Amino acid sequence: MLGFDTIVAVDWSGGNDTGATPRKDAIWAAVNRKGLAESPVYLRNRQVAEAWFTALFQAEQTAGRRVLAGFDFPFGYPADFGAAFTGSDDPLAIWDWLEQRITDTPKENNRFDLAGSLNLKLGSGKGPFWFNGLGRDVSGLARNKKDYANPFNEKRHCENLAKGAFTCWQMGGTGAVGGQMMTGLPVLARMRRQFDVAVWPFQPLDAAIAFVEIWPSLTVGAAPEGEIKDAWQVAEVARQIAALAPERLAEILAVDAPVEGWIFGLGFEDELNTPPLRNDCFALPPGVHWTPVEEALAVLQDRLSPVTGVETLTVPQALGRVLAAPVSALRSNPPLPNTAVDGYGFAGARGAGVHVLPLAQGRAAAGDAPRDLAEGHAVRVLTGAALPLGVDTVVLQEDVQLGDGTIRFSGPVKAGANTRKAGEDVVAGQEILEAGRRVTPADLALMAAVGMREIAVRKPLRVGILSTGDELVEAGETAKAGQIYDANRPMLMGLVTAFGHTCVDLGRAADDREDLRKRLDAASDKVDVILTSGGASAGDEDHMSALLQEAGAMTLWRIAIKPGRPLALGMWNGVPVFGLPGNPVAAMVCTLIFARPAMDVLAGALWSVPQGFDVPAGFTKAKKAGRREYLRARIRDGRAEVFASEGSGRISGLSWAEGLVELPEPATTINIGDPVRYIPYGSFGIGT
Repeated sequence: MLGFDTIVAVDWSGGNDTGATPRKDAIWAAVNRKGLAESPVYLRNRQVAEAWFTALFQAEQTAGRRVLAGFDFPFGYPADFGAAFTGSDDPLAIWDWLEQRITDTPKENNRFDLAGSLNLKLGSGKGPFWFNGLGRDVSGLARNKKDYANPFNEKRHCENLAKGAFTCWQMGGTGAVGGQMMTGLPVLARMRRQFDVAVWPFQPLDAAIAFVEIWPSLTVGAAPEGEIKDAWQVAEVARQIAALAPERLAEILAVDAPVEGWIFGLGFEDELNTPPLRNDCFALPPGVHWTPVEEALAVLQDRLSPVTGVETLTVPQALGRVLAAPVSALRSNPPLPNTAVDGYGFAGARGAGVHVLPLAQGRAAAGDAPRDLAEGHAVRVLTGAALPLGVDTVVLQEDVQLGDGTIRFSGPVKAGANTRKAGEDVVAGQEILEAGRRVTPADLALMAAVGMREIAVRKPLRVGILSTGDELVEAGETAKAGQIYDANRPMLMGLVTAFGHTCVDLGRAADDREDLRKRLDAASDKVDVILTSGGASAGDEDHMSALLQEAGAMTLWRIAIKPGRPLALGMWNGVPVFGLPGNPVAAMVCTLIFARPAMDVLAGALWSVPQGFDVPAGFTKAKKAGRREYLRARIRDGRAEVFASEGSGRISGLSWAEGLVELPEPATTINIGDPVRYIPYGSFGIGT
């Protein structure tokens, strides 16, 4: 049974009531229902929390929604502990045992006394539990680890793998997950009796509610300034899980740890830790009016992160997809030593002079399992064949004379001649492709050669394309006086498709703010990023800028670039929006220079810099200082020639060109033959 409708993440506390005012080091819970996040909930004590869980689970069950609820304390103890005091390896028996013995009120609980009694029951009274946080002595429980003795493992296997994880034996103090377990597991035990619950990884997750163990610090970084860490982290964990495709979530949950339990996301930290974009992610430093191109690109590279989910595909299906994780070879290539030629194999080098060796029966061909070869003999080998055992050298067949059961050849022949060593191309376990790489046909060959069958890839970035303006009509329709055909949308859709993303046509919006608002609302539910053209400046009819400004998530970038100065960047319902200029030439240049590398990062790919080449100029130009300029250009007779007009309304120049000439910000005079930087369209991932 795949998929969950509602994700709940809980940060627990084993302490007393924390008061009416929300604070850190308390119980916090976050709900993400079908991808929509709710504000984190402050729960002042465990009794309030249990009542809140009960109401939530009842509501979700009534609505027919499946729930995955994560709690940030261990679900199991190190192996052998359960059997030592319950007589069973079943970790859920420990839950029931604790639930029968823990007494808990908002102001106090008996966890320290219970830990002491367990220490006495299990042996000397010096362990495994430690730390007494009370103002009185507790029989069997040391105040600190000075006299501590543990008959069991200090940590579970998963905690040894999770850097910084705390031991479950510590009952109080910083990182006291032991106290959280003793107060939390009884609550979960009662919830199990009340609802249809399956506990991961101890039971199949085929119930209406699944309990999983989480550790927010495993996949969530520091909270933004001013945020309560616990509240921020549970909201992030809920978002991370909700963003996973059901199939990928099932793969992450496919864990075999029936006694000790496991921490959700262990081994998948990099994949899960993809923070959402902030509303201010495009904000520029105060006082900046004209932004140099390099600074604008640096902001995009620094602020953006992947927004796409992850899925598993077979290698042939992965062409053009972005790798979500590094790929390491399952098998060496070649897997065994083999021959590079048709010839005869034997052991060791041969010096100068004539050599005669007895020839063994049979031959070694590609696909044959290696056979044994008698010492001092030679054997017939064909190109690609695994070398027979004892063979490390091959002499070419054209250098050999066959006799009656012998071969005859002249030396010298070096040891290892005409052979390939095992793993000389790729060694098993070696990383062969990095995360963020877009898979090429050559990559398919490499992955197949080293035994890869399935790999984790990013889902395609869904890019919505929207044109704005009353003056636009669709090509082929009747254009009235003052109207023009929409050239931007088909151009941008073609660019996005060439970049390897999924294009979603959002149509044309009139100069009507409410209509545009509705279109953006609808688009934000089905795309990952929105490209708009027109309305990106600050005029009366620039409704795109106005709406983003109204949402509190807009920055109007005045970039020192020609063409294309105004670029409105912002967020709409968590979806990044690139408000491109309405002029097609400026829209294309801004897409190539800014939107293309930004979308690569949003898609999970590496930041990309277009490859340029210094070539002689086939034109003259006196450039003013201040802006970086991009001229429509192409190469003819080894020189870069530019379009006859620099007018940004000359769309024909985009089609005429095969790339761009990039001129830096300083003033310069270019003469015929001077070197200029030419960037072919192919460097941007598009054809001419």
